[in-house]
Order: sequence, then structure tokens, then C-alpha cells
Amino acid sequence: MKGRVVALGEWQGREAAALMVDGRLEDLLIAPPDEMFGPGAILRGTVDRQMKGQGGVFLRLPDGQRGFLRETGGLAPGQSVLVQVTGRAEAGKALPVTTRILFKSRHVIVTPLAPGLNISRRVKDEEERARLSSLAAAGMDGSPFGLIVRSAAEAVEDQEVAEDIAAVRALAEAVMADGTGAPELLVDAPGPHEEAWRDWADPAPDEVADGPGAFALHGVEEAIDALLTPTVALSGGGHMAIEPTRAFVAVDVNTGADTSPAASLKANIAAARDLPRQLRLRGLGGQVIVDFAPMPKKDRAALDQQLRTAFRGEAAETVLAGWTPLGNYEIQRKRDRIALADLTRGTA
Repeated sequence: MKGRVVALGEWQGREAAALMVDGRLEDLLIAPPDEMFGPGAILRGTVDRQMKGQGGVFLRLPDGQRGFLRETGGLAPGQSVLVQVTGRAEAGKALPVTTRILFKSRHVIVTPLAPGLNISRRVKDEEERARLSSLAAAGMDGSPFGLIVRSAAEAVEDQEVAEDIAAVRALAEAVMADGTGAPELLVDAPGPHEEAWRDWADPAPDEVADGPGAFALHGVEEAIDALLTPTVALSGGGHMAIEPTRAFVAVDVNTGADTSPAASLKANIAAARDLPRQLRLRGLGGQVIVDFAPMPKKDRAALDQQLRTAFRGEAAETVLAGWTPLGNYEIQRKRDRIALADLTRGTA
């Protein structure tokens, strides 16, 4: 099906949401196990001990979990601190957290530690920017917190935007005033359906499919099945294999049956264009080592440009470290989700 479709359903008994664009799976959200704090959860923790040489401190979190915080200024053992989960932890490791807490809704983001009023740069119309600025100023009057009005608020009725600002501001003020005490979960992470409504609303979907058959109707289940195999077919007849190990994610690119001089660059460009989507959908992050198909060094500049373009705009923080001395390409991607394969195995 052509167009942008948001499918809200379940996968293996877990709440899930899928974004399909022109019949291709572009994003996938699956609820984590109940005992895990997901990205976006806001917690009150207690400073445990500083880890010299690692540039951070461990925190005691609710339910006996541990967090790792890199912002250490002014913190002392035993001190209470408000933090937000920023990603997923590897098995046996502490949850990554930050004190730079954000309160997100569909239309706005309240930023307690970053004062000022800002309108998304994607809103281009000056009259619309002025309208949203006025709503932001009125809604945050008297508050030291900052506000970002998201592009999804464009052309939305004044009352709806104003009510959204008021609700998020009230939540932020209540949570930020609750900074002392024992470790506690203060705001749970959004579920996949809520996150889909919040983050996939701009541009507006052509269809929202909600219900038990939504995934089957739009081919989501078949797309997920394909993600559970390492091999990815590439345009032009090549393929790549994506295989996570304990230390890193290994990616191997092959030309297939095409042995022409241009085959390697062609396969490598196809792999570069699809790699961000594949890592996102598979929930893979950390160190990624890509063994591209052999090609002349003179072609690396063209491939570098394709990689920069492909990863531009990715939500997960990504560093393109570049070529290693042995001719592989190294990428560092933030772990922001549970690996899809781990959810299948029940080892998340």
C-alpha cells in the first residue's frame, strides 16, 4: 500500500506499533518486559559510588536496579537525584540515565534545565510561528522551565495546544519538586501506542490501523519475521548479513552473483542506504563493524557520503568513526532499544 500507515497492535503478546511507508516497515516499537524501565522513564535514585576512570557514578534505582550517570557535578554518595532513562542496558550492566530530564507530549516538550521558548524549525510560516510563540509564552508564564513547541502543533487549534502545554507543565513541576526520598518510579516510559501517537504524527499518517488484525493486514508480521534472519537482500542482487556478537555488531556485505567492476560499489551503496533502518528495526546498537565488499580506495569518498546521508536524522545518537586500518568501517550507535532477537528469546 502506498502512503504512511501507523499500525497499532500486538506482537507475541506485547503491545507494539509499526510505521509502514509505501508498504515497507520503517520503524517498530515493542513493549519491554514489565520489570524493565524503558527510555523516557523518570526515576528518583540515590547516588551510590563514583567510578574513577569511567567518568560517572552508579545510582541505586527502584526495584533494586542500577543506573549509570555521567553528569557527576555536585553529587555526593547518598544524595537523591532525579534522572531519566536514556537507553537500554546490556545484560548485567547499569541503565544509562541523565539529569537532563525532558517531558514530552505530542505537541510540546518541557525542558526544566534549559529555559527559553522555542518553536520547531520545521514550522516555516511566520504567522504560524508567531501564533505558537504566543501560546508558548502564555502557557509558560511565570515558569523557569523551557518549552519547545513541536512541528506537530502546526495548524492545531489554540485550545488543544494550550491544554497540552498546561498538562505537561503541571507534570514537570510536580515531578521536579519531588526530588528527595527513596528510589522511586515517578513517570513510567510511554508504551508503544502512546509513543507512536506522539512521535509519528508529523507528517500525519494516511491511515491509522488499530486492532488485532492491524499487523497482519499491513504485512508487519512478515516484515518482523524477515528481521529475525541475519541476511538482508539488497537492490541489484547483493546482500548483507547482520550478526550481533557480545562485543559488537558485525555486518558483512557481498555482491552476490554480479562480478562486474562496478558491483562492489553498487552493493556497498545499497547496504549503506539500508543499514540505519536495519539497525533501528533490529534494536541493535553499540559498536558496529561493517566489512564492505572489496572496492578501490578511490571509491571510499562516495560511500562515505552515502553513509552520512543515510544516518542523517536518525533518532539514536550515531558516530560514524570511519575506516579502520584493516579496511572495515566502524560505527558507534546508541543502544536505545532491546534487541528484537532478545525479545523473541525472552532474554531481554
